Amino acid sequence: MKYISTRGQESDDRLSFEDVTLAGLARDGGLYVPEYWPILEADDIANLAGLSYAEVAVKVLYPFVEGSLSESELRTVAEETYGPQFAHAAVAPVKQLSHNEYLLELFHGPTLAFKDFALQMLGRLFDIFTARQNREICILGATSGDTGSAAIEATRGRDTVSIFMLHPEGRVSEVQRRQMTTVIEPNVINLAVKGTFDDCQALVKESFNDLTFRDNINLTAVNSINWARVMAQVVYYFTTAVSLGAPHRKVSFVVPTGNFGDIFAGFVAHKMGLPIEKLIIATNSNDILAKTLQTGRYAKGQVKPTLSPSMDIQVSSNFERLLFELTGRKGKDVAERLTQFSDLGYFDLEDSELEAFRELFDARQITDEETSDLMKEMLCETGELIDPHTAVGVGASRVCLQDSNAPIVILATAHPAKFGDAVENATGTDPELPAKMADLMDRDEGYGVIENNGPALREMMQKFRESK
Repeated sequence: MKYISTRGQESDDRLSFEDVTLAGLARDGGLYVPEYWPILEADDIANLAGLSYAEVAVKVLYPFVEGSLSESELRTVAEETYGPQFAHAAVAPVKQLSHNEYLLELFHGPTLAFKDFALQMLGRLFDIFTARQNREICILGATSGDTGSAAIEATRGRDTVSIFMLHPEGRVSEVQRRQMTTVIEPNVINLAVKGTFDDCQALVKESFNDLTFRDNINLTAVNSINWARVMAQVVYYFTTAVSLGAPHRKVSFVVPTGNFGDIFAGFVAHKMGLPIEKLIIATNSNDILAKTLQTGRYAKGQVKPTLSPSMDIQVSSNFERLLFELTGRKGKDVAERLTQFSDLGYFDLEDSELEAFRELFDARQITDEETSDLMKEMLCETGELIDPHTAVGVGASRVCLQDSNAPIVILATAHPAKFGDAVENATGTDPELPAKMADLMDRDEGYGVIENNGPALREMMQKFRESK
């Protein structure tokens, strides 16, 4: 498999999976996507039933890594990734809530959020590829809460990797912050940025677009701009759908969505042949994606702090990958739209593109008041304690799919204890952290606070690398 940029400037320079994993972002500013979508036939999908999560990962992911990893190497990576560090034997268990509503629990990994599914794998891929190329890499990442801890957990203590993780100061939960900042390792640098997640994300992209700096420190990405992040998340769409009857019946998925990476993984599963009826974008008041679906205009607004901070995003990076598909894979068109977005703060979809968007996707915005009510209702109705992001998913499901006959799967993206204050305020129940994290609030923290200043950040990173 070879990869191309969504902005088309590298269409004649197709890269391997190994190269795009280490590169993160394309040099023309675009995102990498496979040059074609591999297809699993109905019999192939049916034959996934009864396999372990790791074995399904091999079957689903091998077409994307072929040429960079052998099937045996991928199997080793998958078995190591989805092993004892996941607290549930099923890895991604599905729990029935009502006759056709299900909860996909994605919080049994080491940092209690869905990001572990991809980042535990990405850390192992970095080990393999840096050893092959005898090189060190420097990771720069931005987090709205969960990517940071998952990335740090996956790369802490690694000799060939340094990781700088940016989070918006005061805009993540205390548990989310402490999961990052209590990791005291020589290769881990936590930085709180005076700004929003979108500011943090912009600093990352700005640094990648400084090609001299990028090359000097071997910069790479762990955010979902890195294709390997999105790729790994495709697997649980297959395991879940097969457990509910696919390929013999369709399944709908409701995805709490900020940066569009997790739901784009669902789109990839659909392109590979998984029978998905609808993908529901569940969003809080930072609803750029819901407005785009309603109006056809992708327009940036002001980031508003909410009870579901991991979705407090107004620039959804992975929407660029979907735009590439909606335009018929016309990289030049994508580049022009994104240039306009940078200059004017918006771009418009063509009527045919909007129609194609609406064919598979729907979207709903859920307010903080509704989110609190839904957390309380879920506990009373089902006995399930859910986090605010999952509650947004529940709300969107009940609006968009109330008349659906297909199984409805809501992605539970984080453990409720990661947002203990919000959950307790809504339900009166204080969710406990797992025993392995019981002392989290007592651990020493270490992090710096920086201005939203790209040149200063890059100077700091350069000095760190020179001091190694």
